[in-house]
Amino acid sequence: MAGLTDPDLLFAAEGRALSIARDLHAGIKDLPIISPHGHTDPRWYALNEPFPDPAQLLVVPDHYIFRMLFSQGVRLEDLGVSTLDGSPVETDPRAIWRRFAEHYYLFRGTPTRLWLDHVLEHLFGIEEPLNASTASRHYDTIAALLQRDDYRPRALFERFNIEVIATTEGALDDLQWHKTIRDSGWQGRVVTAYRPDAVVDPDFEGFSANLDRLGEITGCDTGTWAGYLDAHRQRRAFFKSFGATSSDHGHPTAETANLSDAAAEELFNRIRRGSDDERERKLFRAQMLTEMAKMSRDDGLVMQIHPGSWRNHSPGVFQRFGRDKGFDIPTRTDYVAALKPLLDCVGLERDLSIILFTLDETSYARELAPLAGVYPALKLGPAWWFHDSPEGMRRFREMTTETAGFYNTVGFNDDTRAFPSIPARHDVARRVDCAFLARLVAEHRLREDEAHELARELAYTLAKKAYRL
Repeated sequence: MAGLTDPDLLFAAEGRALSIARDLHAGIKDLPIISPHGHTDPRWYALNEPFPDPAQLLVVPDHYIFRMLFSQGVRLEDLGVSTLDGSPVETDPRAIWRRFAEHYYLFRGTPTRLWLDHVLEHLFGIEEPLNASTASRHYDTIAALLQRDDYRPRALFERFNIEVIATTEGALDDLQWHKTIRDSGWQGRVVTAYRPDAVVDPDFEGFSANLDRLGEITGCDTGTWAGYLDAHRQRRAFFKSFGATSSDHGHPTAETANLSDAAAEELFNRIRRGSDDERERKLFRAQMLTEMAKMSRDDGLVMQIHPGSWRNHSPGVFQRFGRDKGFDIPTRTDYVAALKPLLDCVGLERDLSIILFTLDETSYARELAPLAGVYPALKLGPAWWFHDSPEGMRRFREMTTETAGFYNTVGFNDDTRAFPSIPARHDVARRVDCAFLARLVAEHRLREDEAHELARELAYTLAKKAYRL
């Protein structure tokens, strides 16, 4: 029986470009994985317990899956997604898996289908398509394998050839699981990343209490501007002690500000008192991006800016299920004007690294590539989230390379909660890049030896260098 994935997946259909892409991919497909930004749970690597069942592993935590099913009328409760108030949801993993399998056809043509087919075939040895009639057999096969020691998190980490993976924790996290990993003696490299949204965004739920907690755990007076900034510096140093090389900022926009010390202190005081002025709250977020960039200049953490998502677009779903339930929607995003205050402050710093991401593809050629193509501090993150797809990756290369080149980008990161899909996502990215490079060679725009060197850079070296790993 033929496998679920074709060896020439995402390459040109025929001709010289196909042959070149095959050669390029053969040279990089087995390189170690650098996963410098993601959302896998450090608890998995700390405890190294078997994953519970196929549904909990592949369906329940993956918003790529349940947002599609929800759009077709499948209730989140029926997919085992827990509610904030503890009201009942489906707990039978076989029922969840069967419901998923019955609707698997909905993913035809999507990147999710590519990842899942890759996981089924290459991780679990399944070459039969998933549907209602095969659901039980697939479930039994996967469930049996998950009980084996070689399918525990650390074994899979090693099997996936992951050299390093970064998780992402909030500023108030005690990093206990990272401590457990470090103390265990296991050699797998799992580092954290500093995500301070809950203590820099006045619109984040519980913001005032979060600042109180930040003060408690740092011993800094977060009722004052100076104490608040010192608390961030202390937390950043704490995260660095657990391997962090980056911070991450998921702001609604890329807007920055560069207020005087006195104006920033006055603004903080108003925010700390609970200002409900939307303009002040936006300005505070903008100022804090610049403050974080200045701290990165001082402490060396790579700064990632992930703007442009209207988070939790459905208040009904947010109130019932909470964050990260598929209702984060891309919005138009300005970078040229928005980043200027930050860039006026630190944009020419050669030792500072700020990685920009976008959900607004119209900004690639018009704004992002020209900015990264001249400011030493800026680099472009890969096609992200909704555009983490073959088409999105191709558009990214086509629209940024002409102005920013390859070396003002940072390779690929998988940005996933779905641990088993990490090799699949990296393979898709490597294939798309090999196909793009092969086309440049076939069009006589790039020498073949340069393409082989670039293929390695894009798959491995650029991410390792950009994230200082």
